[in-house]
Amino acid sequence: MQSLLRTPIMRVWPKLTRLLLLSCVSMAITSANAALADDANKPADTLAEIRSGSEAFVKAFNEADAKAVAALWTQQGEYVDDAGQVFSGREAIEKEYAKFFAEHKGASINLTIDSLRLVGDSIAIEEGRAEVEPSSGVPGYTLYTVVHSKVDGKWLMASVRDRFVAKPSNYEGLADLEWLIGTWVAEERGAKMESVCRWVADKSFVERTYTTTMHDGTKTSGVQLIGWNPVTKSVQSWNFSPDGGHAVGLWVPIDSGWRANMRGMTGDGTITTSINVMTRLDDNAYSWQSVDRTAGDVALPDSDEVVVKRQK
Repeated sequence: MQSLLRTPIMRVWPKLTRLLLLSCVSMAITSANAALADDANKPADTLAEIRSGSEAFVKAFNEADAKAVAALWTQQGEYVDDAGQVFSGREAIEKEYAKFFAEHKGASINLTIDSLRLVGDSIAIEEGRAEVEPSSGVPGYTLYTVVHSKVDGKWLMASVRDRFVAKPSNYEGLADLEWLIGTWVAEERGAKMESVCRWVADKSFVERTYTTTMHDGTKTSGVQLIGWNPVTKSVQSWNFSPDGGHAVGLWVPIDSGWRANMRGMTGDGTITTSINVMTRLDDNAYSWQSVDRTAGDVALPDSDEVVVKRQK
């Protein structure tokens, strides 16, 4: 009888054994690599989830939804503002944001995340900068730190602290003009004037753009910049008219307003002078008049006094 060791299947068995062993090793390595890849992706997926929570905060803030903002905190979460006031729990946080939204209609926030890191399976720390527009007062931004906590499978804010950082600006010299920011309209002898005042250059200047529409529909426009002159320690303006002319004004405070001593030239080079008087009537109206006007050697009559009203 032929030996079993000499049968074909027994002769190939060692090869099959080696092949099976190599296959098992290969499968084990593949499984290990897949597990490592899954582990490597976990932090990235977690950080992306936390970032989505920050995006949800921006969305809720920009929609002035105080309840949705507060829901992003843990039940016992806290918010500590720049003044050191502590607001503990969702109810207190919602109340504070509702107050802010009521006092700052149309406010929007922009977040820049500078750092986001995990310090455990259920704790993460986020650091960044926030800017709110439109802002009132000294220009600047807020540095913030958020401690995120994973509660019942969801990442929420457990603690938020912020600190205001002022930007270099000449705002303090122009703070008395804060009330001018907005859109204004006036009408005189069938002509309609609309002007828009806004802060530019980190509140170092007020930019006033204006358009005058005549009774026949023709329009003219111009630009005025109002800033602080650190040499004279006074407010100063620069006017640019549609004919290519320009003028510089030195502003002097008066009761309830300003007097601007203007000197400039028209587009053809004629020297002009005037004194423009602006009197604040209330938060939503002011009067304006130009007096003592000259063009070259010719004295011009004073303009009519016009009441300018806030549109928005």
